[in-house]
Amino acid sequence: MSGGGEVPAASLAHVGICVSDLERSTRFYCEALGFVAVDAHDVGDTFARLMELEHVELRSQFIRGPNGERLELLAFRAPAAEGEGRRRPLNRLGLTHLCFRVRNVDEVAQRIRRLGGEVHDHTRTALGAPRAVPDFVYCSDPDGIRIELMRLE
Repeated sequence: MSGGGEVPAASLAHVGICVSDLERSTRFYCEALGFVAVDAHDVGDTFARLMELEHVELRSQFIRGPNGERLELLAFRAPAAEGEGRRRPLNRLGLTHLCFRVRNVDEVAQRIRRLGGEVHDHTRTALGAPRAVPDFVYCSDPDGIRIELMRLE
């Protein structure tokens, strides 16, 4: 792409996450990771074909991160949400994790625990001395979505 103002063929608009409790997940991402709730929509059968479902009833909550990134939290009423609600192995095909750059891994990890997520302390990896930079740890949101906290400076 040249610098002449061309529109890229594609740009990431948002990432959708199916959640079991919309209020809990909205609070989790907003309070733990600094997102803000922006738009909410009730979604019905107009989108059933797009979603490859016969019937759809859900509440969609868009949240925006500190750098403009957007997540769409989807709370299905019909059909009901399915799945195990726990983190998947990283070598399973498909989306593996969401990664967030943070200033202080310990502070954000503490907020994640307080808001119903899990911190997988055994994954903590700091290159160099303990808590050196870079510093990484995997966490999970309340529905098992894997979240990487990363401090690079």
